[in-house]
Formats: sequence, C-alpha cells, structure tokens
Amino acid sequence: MSWTLLLSCLWIIGAKIASMRPSEHKHWPLAYALMPLGVPIVLLAWWEHGAGVAFFVLAIGMVVLRWPVIYLGRRILRLVKGAGDGTA
Repeated sequence: MSWTLLLSCLWIIGAKIASMRPSEHKHWPLAYALMPLGVPIVLLAWWEHGAGVAFFVLAIGMVVLRWPVIYLGRRILRLVKGAGDGTA
C-alpha cells in the first residue's frame, strides 16, 4: 500500500473517530479542518495512482463529509436557478 492510500485511510479513520464525540456546533469546525487536509491527499492520489483512485478517494471523502457537500450542492443550485431568471 502506498503512503497516499495510507494517509487517506488515516484521514477517514480520524474523521470518523472525531465525529463520534459530542459537539455543540454539530461538527462544523471539524469539517472545516478536514476539508483542507483532504485536498492534498486527493491530489497526491491523482499524482501517484491516476484519476480512478483519486476519484475513489474523493468519493469516500464526500461520504465522510456529506453535509458540507449537500450544502454546497444546494448553494450551487440556488445560484444556477437565480442566474436563469435574472435575479443573480
């Protein structure tokens, strides 16, 4: 196993362990810390193993951080719908 895949597994395990603890802020500070740590791991996976493995690592990261992805998708849809009717 390469170092990149080991890092991605450790990132996932760390995210899951950290998400098990109680939080007043619904784990948003944790998500804000994990997102910038995950981007270099995806880029390293792309560089070392190619696009297929990088997309797999990205998909697993999106499953772990599903609510930020859902909110980003909603925001993009709102912007696209707003731009279509001239109220951007």
